[in-house]
Amino acid sequence: MLTVLREEDRDDKPAARWSPIYYGLRDAIVSHRLAPGTKLPEDELASIYSVSRTVVRAALQALAHDRLARLEPNRGAFVAQPSKIEAREVFEARALIEPKVAALAAKAAVPSDIAQLRAHLEKEHEALHDGRDSDAIMLSARFHVGIAEIAAHSVFTNFVRDLVSHSSLIIALYWKRRDATCEKHAHHALVDAIEAGDSADAAALMNSHLVDLLSGLDLTDKVEKSDSLADLLRA
Repeated sequence: MLTVLREEDRDDKPAARWSPIYYGLRDAIVSHRLAPGTKLPEDELASIYSVSRTVVRAALQALAHDRLARLEPNRGAFVAQPSKIEAREVFEARALIEPKVAALAAKAAVPSDIAQLRAHLEKEHEALHDGRDSDAIMLSARFHVGIAEIAAHSVFTNFVRDLVSHSSLIIALYWKRRDATCEKHAHHALVDAIEAGDSADAAALMNSHLVDLLSGLDLTDKVEKSDSLADLLRA
């Protein structure tokens, strides 16, 4: 069962009290209104959202779990800022693992797996079409983990979960074209190959897809300055 494709079952789904802060910050990071390295002071965020610092802290912890923020002892929270070298290393690791995972999935997939993948793609494309960039990025990430779950290789699946989470952050911060989340034809072609049981084609398509994802990122080091956290979040 591809639990990764069912958002309502996610253990890290934000709770009601802190979800507005979580989603507000997540969307601001993905839309580049909050630049990498921006400090996220608990007291200021509590004032902006009219909640307690405890609620803000929970939202920041969720962002750190999703690798969109980093928490530093005695310094506070900051928008995460992966280096260009780190970004390339993440995609190099994905290129080593995910083609093999796609090949295994092509051998293991059953009709119900394919149906769930196709239903998930519809949600992903709707999010991108509607301009919900952060949702599109998260849905794209779950698609890749879903393929790993079909492959039924627990070690590979854990690697893919971690790498996809990390690269979702990289895509959110550094994409230079909107289709960097995952082009429609790329994911559909992958599902077609998996459904056909064509391991070689699935592996080749996954490899070329990851190369294309990397090419859609601007990995130059640059940090934009902001005058007001409140203004950026309300933009």
